[in-house]
Amino acid sequence: MKFLIVIVGPTAVGKTSFSIEIAQFFNTEVVSADSRQVFKELEIGTAKPTMEELEQARHHFVNSHSIHEELNAGDFEREALLLLDELYEKYDVVVLTGGSGLYVKALTDGMAEMPQVAAEVREQLKKEFAETGLEGLVEELKGKDPEYFEEVDVNNPQRVIRALEIIRGTGTKYSELRKDNKKQRPFHIIKIGLERPREELYERIDLRMDQMISEGLFEEAESFHKFKHVNALQTVGYKEIFDYLEGTYDYDEAVRLLKRNSRRYAKRQLTWFRKDDETKWFHPKDKKAVLSYIKQQMAEER
Repeated sequence: MKFLIVIVGPTAVGKTSFSIEIAQFFNTEVVSADSRQVFKELEIGTAKPTMEELEQARHHFVNSHSIHEELNAGDFEREALLLLDELYEKYDVVVLTGGSGLYVKALTDGMAEMPQVAAEVREQLKKEFAETGLEGLVEELKGKDPEYFEEVDVNNPQRVIRALEIIRGTGTKYSELRKDNKKQRPFHIIKIGLERPREELYERIDLRMDQMISEGLFEEAESFHKFKHVNALQTVGYKEIFDYLEGTYDYDEAVRLLKRNSRRYAKRQLTWFRKDDETKWFHPKDKKAVLSYIKQQMAEER
């Protein structure tokens, strides 16, 4: 009998260290479900596990792809399932962790089959984005599909455009098409959510951002400025600095926005993960209680 222990939660809650401890307990490996840590060129702004942490437990889908490769949730589902087939030849338990809700959902539940939409719909959306920016498209999504708006990373043009492409092309809400598509997997899934009181979490987010900046986040973003159109860089932590480099606002405002947008992203992550009734929530310090819960769930399946 094979088990996938899924550990989710907002940015800066402490998923990496917690997942390593769980992986060490079960003497297994970690699969990352983070849509940015997968890119080998990006270091500081993605809050990757440190070299020391990577040595404590083997991680997959960290530094595995280039920013110049397209990787979406469907690609992740396919590649991760193949990886799990290999890992389950060696282990009965594998740990999946990350804050990219769509990646987690893709692997645990499967991706919904989306209808074909005329190419000109997407081309029109891309044209609008290029000419007037993301703000208008985000407002349209908010009005036409408020449920998905509450979950999506509104700083990610690919996600916003994809949803509007479906909405405009089919007349159906993107959130509706993503429901009721759960696929059966050949392993049992145990879902753990990590949470902290809001003030505690927000303080950790601000401190992490200060640390990233001191480690050279602005310099890292500047080195990738010429690739800012790449989807991997259309995200919190880089987009704000690109705007600063282009004179949209000053350094202090860039730092304020980096922290504010990171907190907003954490809120959206929690909104997404809390909709899953199968997730059991714990404070990251409650490792003993988590292990007890996991063992109980395993015993019930056996």
